[in-house]
Amino acid sequence: MRLEEMNWMDVETYLKTDDRLMLVVGACEQHGYLSLMTDVKIPAALADEASRRTGVAVAPPLNFGISPYFTTYPGTMTLRTQTFLAVIQDLVRGVYAQGFHRLLFLNGHGGNDPARAVLRELANELPDLRLGWYSWWIAPSVTEVAAAADLRSAHAAWIEAFPFCRVRDLPPGEKQPVNSAGIRNAVQERALAGDGVYGGPYVADDELMQHIFDTAVGDIIEQLKFGS
Repeated sequence: MRLEEMNWMDVETYLKTDDRLMLVVGACEQHGYLSLMTDVKIPAALADEASRRTGVAVAPPLNFGISPYFTTYPGTMTLRTQTFLAVIQDLVRGVYAQGFHRLLFLNGHGGNDPARAVLRELANELPDLRLGWYSWWIAPSVTEVAAAADLRSAHAAWIEAFPFCRVRDLPPGEKQPVNSAGIRNAVQERALAGDGVYGGPYVADDELMQHIFDTAVGDIIEQLKFGS
């Protein structure tokens, strides 16, 4: 149930029985051979499936995040950290005032993590506001599935190569892991990462990817209970 498929009267009716909302946050940035919108496509697909099973509404995704380290890769579009945090605050305050008091952020991009501190401040400020933040690729349940297949996640590698994120044929084999420790500028990051993939297999079999997807959806459905 996407807000884009509803009118304001539909939302007003929804709020009479439910105050939950899923908000997708991601990024438009290089993902090697995958779509530039991978960090939006994945959490949006997870949100749609969780909504199908629960009836919880899904807000339009925030397509741009914090990606200053990838700006030398054409197509990457980044917000300044302070801009992103201000947008998050504005969105939360706005939907809270309308009656959405239980908000689950489905995050597809590690660079967006600073928003969690702002959300804690808002939770202290706004009465009855309840918040969740789910970054699917580092969720313990998902990393357990990957470990059972003897795989580790890495940016733009197999873990993000869902069929709906593939815009070109993917290379065969694996790439040596990239050492991502440290703070570099965008020129240095591109020199380090090359094609933009940070190591491991470029693709995994579809059965494993479906298992990971279903596992993440299960996590989201549990979080939508907000401890009740």
